[in-house]
Amino acid sequence: MLLAKSTLRAALWALVGGLVLACQSTPPEQEVAESTYQDVPFWQEYHEAYPVGSTPEANDVRSIAVDRQGQVWIATAAGIFVKKETESTWSSPFQEGGRATPGPAYVVAVDAQDNVWLGTWDGLYKYHRGTLEKIDGPLAPISTLCVAPEGTYALGPHGVWFSADGDTFTKKNYAMARSIRDALSDQHGGLWVASDVGLYHVTEAETTLFRDTTALLSAYVKGIALDDRQRLWAGGLGGVSILQNQKKAGTLTTEQGLPTAYVTRVRRAPHGTLWVGTEAGVVRYDSAQSTPSLLFSRRWLLHDHVHDIAFDAQGNAWVATARGVSAIKRQQMTLAQKNDYFQEVLLRRHIRAPWIAGQCRLTTPGDTTTWVPEDDDNDGEYTGNYLAMEAFRYAVTKSPEARENARKAFGFLKLLQEVTGTDGFFARTIVPTHWTELHDGNRTFSPQQRADELVKEPRFKPVETRWRKSKDGQWLWKGDTSSDEMCGHMFGYFFYYELAADEAEKTAVRQHVARIVDHLMAHNYNLTDVDGHPTRWGVWSPEQLNRDPEWAPDRHQNAMELLAFLKLAHYLTQDEKYQREYLRLIEQEKYLDHMAQVPQQNPAWFIYFDVMLQAYVYPLLIKGETDPERLAFYQKHLDDWFARRRGDHNPLINFIYNYCRGQKAELPNSIAFLKDTPLDLIDWPIDHTRREDVRIVRRPVLEDLQVDRLQPPSIRMTVRWDKNPWTAAGGDPSREREPVFWQLPYWMGRYLGMIQ
Repeated sequence: MLLAKSTLRAALWALVGGLVLACQSTPPEQEVAESTYQDVPFWQEYHEAYPVGSTPEANDVRSIAVDRQGQVWIATAAGIFVKKETESTWSSPFQEGGRATPGPAYVVAVDAQDNVWLGTWDGLYKYHRGTLEKIDGPLAPISTLCVAPEGTYALGPHGVWFSADGDTFTKKNYAMARSIRDALSDQHGGLWVASDVGLYHVTEAETTLFRDTTALLSAYVKGIALDDRQRLWAGGLGGVSILQNQKKAGTLTTEQGLPTAYVTRVRRAPHGTLWVGTEAGVVRYDSAQSTPSLLFSRRWLLHDHVHDIAFDAQGNAWVATARGVSAIKRQQMTLAQKNDYFQEVLLRRHIRAPWIAGQCRLTTPGDTTTWVPEDDDNDGEYTGNYLAMEAFRYAVTKSPEARENARKAFGFLKLLQEVTGTDGFFARTIVPTHWTELHDGNRTFSPQQRADELVKEPRFKPVETRWRKSKDGQWLWKGDTSSDEMCGHMFGYFFYYELAADEAEKTAVRQHVARIVDHLMAHNYNLTDVDGHPTRWGVWSPEQLNRDPEWAPDRHQNAMELLAFLKLAHYLTQDEKYQREYLRLIEQEKYLDHMAQVPQQNPAWFIYFDVMLQAYVYPLLIKGETDPERLAFYQKHLDDWFARRRGDHNPLINFIYNYCRGQKAELPNSIAFLKDTPLDLIDWPIDHTRREDVRIVRRPVLEDLQVDRLQPPSIRMTVRWDKNPWTAAGGDPSREREPVFWQLPYWMGRYLGMIQ
């Protein structure tokens, strides 16, 4: 199947099943204190996809119900199908009886006696204990069913029929419209009926029609449900109208979290939450939560057009969509268990030789059983994050495995320099020489192409040979290494040195960092490739930053970075040559003044990636500086920077700040991120531009389309911290991201004592 749900389910149970069974009487989720969070079980949601068949008709699921045996029943454009609790495939009860599957079908329902009622194009059927029978009386087609305390109602364009015993149906003479879309018992012998011409309340004595805007947002009513206060929620065109004592008591529209004005269904979950199906996903309204929660996109639903919703005995939601059935399941997990799950995924699919942490490619989009490793421009940066993560994990747990993993990650980053055969230049990444599929293959530029590129960007560097073979013939290495790689490497080296490296490894780190910084010093502070020229982005030289107008966009950021590299080299080696150069750049080239201007960066030049590069180097500057005046400058710079970044709710930024400043700030939103992050790491396309409840804006990054409200991780693109979390649309289902983005802040929180 497209999604490897069996793999996900098996991994979940293998990792957390035993503990989950021990947590059946779990205490309520603890509030996150301002400075400390005690790791207790919480409900982790995940999605399992159940496409019905190979045809659009089979996957056009109109209605859904779950019986007492956990069997899921659906009515589709191709007929009736059922899935047993322990299986993932669908069968037809009509085929079991030797009859043709009736299609189309419209509705399924289960009563208190576990009879399954089926409404189809040719009438009403009852399925009970393996026996399927057609019911006489109700006139086909039957499009709506209602199970009430007094019996079963079957409704359709030709009227309403009722049975108290489940065998004999008699017609009710209700005066109402034929465009019936949903029906619900009022629990007192009457019915609420949704139609295209309004909302009806019918009893034996009278029929009342609610149609005008004093009662409803519009006359089109598609779904109805009663909440815990016995208020009626009527959803349709425009949103949800809430009626109490037959009067409008409130409304839910796109102003209150609906992604579209087209509501298709409303259902109440066993624990009281109201699930509102729409043409753009499903929204949950819970009285215990201040804001509604939206699930949409292929991460959560086979299609965003929701037709119906049902719930099983465990509280899992089964969602009928226009392209199959989606199960929104939940399992109790602690953050520690979630980390264990991610660690297993990381080691299984996201570590490639010689010990590179990165994404993998899915040869069948969305199917994690078809993965292959692939190279990425930023393999070095992301492995630097992984190195830091394992260092924090070792510092917390003293796990020999964590320390060994960190050692191997450092070995890869060190190899990136050694493989180039230079005095300190290092590669972006390496791949085995037998690989035939690479990103950014070698190419040639014609004179005309060079001219075109030069006109577009005078700083452009035409790199024809990006991939070169190592001297030992083992590897192809990728050049033209960027400044973000340098920042990511240094970030990882610092925390490895501080938290996990033994004395021999610390010596290796000192020598390696010194070699890279010596290379910069020897080449006028530019990262210089084997062609003798600076890489396109690896430029920190005063000649460019201070005296070439084309480098103005990078001046403030790159000045900050270079000061951090020199400070780290001095901190590790205590060699005064690095301190002398550090002071020269501050005093003669005004690099500290440039850094002071980072907050005033011109909007045309701001990209979100810069935020993370700044985050990477703050620890190097603050932990390495001993001069009180400069240290106070860096601390205030970080404080001001953090004040601007609080709204990102980025746990990595939060914990880096707390590490540098000895604070315990912004813990609640960090924990919220760690909990809400999906277990599914596929980079499913997310498109917020189709929603009506958010505005598309040009902030914080002027050149990007973004949403005006930060969305929870569950409905963002899969995270990489160099990506803009406010992005309005994007994603690639042929990629699964590595989970280090989650694990690094988790272990930082553990190390800081904020997650216990």
